[in-house]
Amino acid sequence: MRFSTAVLAILLSAGLAPVDLAAQTTAGLAPFSMDPRRGASSPSPVDVSFLLDAPAGKHGFIQVKDGHLATGDGQRIRLWGVNITDWSPGSKQVPSKEDAPYIAATLARFGVNCVRFQFLDLETPRGLLDRQRSDSRALDPEAFDREDSFIAELEKRGIYIDFNLLVGRPFKAGDGVEDVNLLRQGAKGTSLYDKRMIELQKEYAQQLLDHVNPYTKLKYTADPAVALVEINNENAIDIGYRAPSPFYLKELTGMFNDWLARHRTPDEIAQLRSLTRVAADAQVPLMQFRGQAASAPSLRFNAEAEFYNDLQRDYFADMETYLKETLGSKSLVIATADHGHSNSGYPVLLAETSMDVIDGHDYWLHPEMYVRKSPMVNGPFNSTVVELSRSAIAGKPYTVSEVNNPFPNNYDGEGIPILAAYGLLQDWDSIMWYTFEPKSDPAWKPYVGDPFDISLDPVKMPELAEGALMFLRGDVEKARSLEQRSYSEQQVFESMLLPMNERPYFTPGFPLSLPLEHEVRISSLNGAPTPKFPESSAPDPIVSDTHQLAWYTSPEKTGLVTVDTPLTQALIGFVRANGKSDTNLSVQVDNTFCTLLLSSLDDKPIAQSSKLLLVAGGRVENTGQEWNSVDTDVTNWGTSPTLIEAVKGTLILRHLSAPRSVLLQPIDGAGQPQGPAIPATQKGDSWIVPLGQTVTTWYEIEVRR
Repeated sequence: MRFSTAVLAILLSAGLAPVDLAAQTTAGLAPFSMDPRRGASSPSPVDVSFLLDAPAGKHGFIQVKDGHLATGDGQRIRLWGVNITDWSPGSKQVPSKEDAPYIAATLARFGVNCVRFQFLDLETPRGLLDRQRSDSRALDPEAFDREDSFIAELEKRGIYIDFNLLVGRPFKAGDGVEDVNLLRQGAKGTSLYDKRMIELQKEYAQQLLDHVNPYTKLKYTADPAVALVEINNENAIDIGYRAPSPFYLKELTGMFNDWLARHRTPDEIAQLRSLTRVAADAQVPLMQFRGQAASAPSLRFNAEAEFYNDLQRDYFADMETYLKETLGSKSLVIATADHGHSNSGYPVLLAETSMDVIDGHDYWLHPEMYVRKSPMVNGPFNSTVVELSRSAIAGKPYTVSEVNNPFPNNYDGEGIPILAAYGLLQDWDSIMWYTFEPKSDPAWKPYVGDPFDISLDPVKMPELAEGALMFLRGDVEKARSLEQRSYSEQQVFESMLLPMNERPYFTPGFPLSLPLEHEVRISSLNGAPTPKFPESSAPDPIVSDTHQLAWYTSPEKTGLVTVDTPLTQALIGFVRANGKSDTNLSVQVDNTFCTLLLSSLDDKPIAQSSKLLLVAGGRVENTGQEWNSVDTDVTNWGTSPTLIEAVKGTLILRHLSAPRSVLLQPIDGAGQPQGPAIPATQKGDSWIVPLGQTVTTWYEIEVRR
């Protein structure tokens, strides 16, 4: 995911600049580290692996039923997952056989039922490609064996697999690929049309998917635990694409002129030559800059827009046919993600509407951005919820396979619970967080190693478990009403020309509060034009039509999201400033900003539950972490251990059904009880207990009756 400086200007103008509401230093922080190795070896009172239906694929291949993901026996299934990568220090994407069981057990314990393998097409030791060769055409047997072992351990615990086929592959001279030194990682854009690269992509797919895993005795094409196969990651091509070398420009231009000969009349082609000022017998050139599109005559603009759409559509269809018919894969296929929210993604969606599943990616303040200390609760219309909601298509499963509110933003703990709740309101099928990075050294000292790695984040990992409870159970009701919009193909193409102030929907007049109130889908990308939405002012709070979610904003920039359902309740954001409560959850906290998430662990409503999970998260830092003087960049990433701002104050549980006593048990970084349980005091219909006496981010609550 990449953002431009133009997006930054919009975010700043929208009031998303760094706020001073929580100007913080390391004062008030204390060490608290996750300890997954120790946690995997002992039973935990907050283990949510009971949510998983092990082994993965036991009911057959995941299918599409009524526009959603379903198991082979027709039951609705949601996927709550993580990407597996190795960008942060000490990480290993393809773990040792010795580590595979503990990593799989850890993921299951936190409620993960799907993993996305994104960068397996890197060279060893990071990926599967044999780095000793002069080409990229062979998988290293030892690395592949370790990956097979890891996948078998995941499947055994009820965790499904999502394979990406083309992501970061380093094409080499021995591949017979031209100008390899000029290609971007994965040959973005070029890999959608270059014939040699497409041959190599199919070869890699055959080597990966037609392979028998010796630990499961199944080919991946015949393994029902392989839920999804993604043709490529964030890879699209459109007007203004700049070929990496004259060779690829010539190849693409030739394809364009062949297309023109089939789709335009001789008179129209002659007009295009005249418009582009080339000779009567010369090839019609392509635009080399997106900026040219705005001033291009309609004949030229439409020709190129249609050509690129057909090119992408045909590429995706050809790859899908190869996977399903030639290799015999029974897994669902994703083309690529709608990933460029700084401009319209509708052309990408148009090219992939025939695929089984539609996918989206997004980040709140990607670290390439200038602004890094800003709460999403103060920017609902630029939130991951709203940006991702634009891509969902009626009648198609919608997955979010890459998303995060990256570290070290002081407010990054808001992302997981907010998206889990609103993803259910929108009736999405999958959310996969980017990213979980297994650590290869048992003695590795825990700290948050890069903006995306959640594996040792002491707030996000407990939130991952709480989010699994919410999302996999469907604790938040889907919206009661559906708002659909339809676009003509011409609208789809012309959306590329809309100004940046139309982001993220690129639909003039679209009320950005709608995705926070109702389900929102695209009904067609080649139908009747969408009428302009009437002007409307956003309500405050923005309340879902189920009345279970509310998003509060204020001129003081003290936003808050509340979740109030029978099984999960939450207060996320500037809790103290708003003074809001849920049906059973109320707090009085000292913290300026925090997340408080309460979920039943026994599938009974909170009022009747005997066992509850409470996640209480403040800001997270590494020891010695330093920001510059204007809080726009980290000048020192810091070291171990991680430090947390414990949530301090008073927890009030209300309207519980006839309890005799209530006990609050702090949990440590391994998921084990930490110190003695703290008894709550009854006062009328409420049970009151102090928070923050123990340094932790999560608790088990036992209600005895």
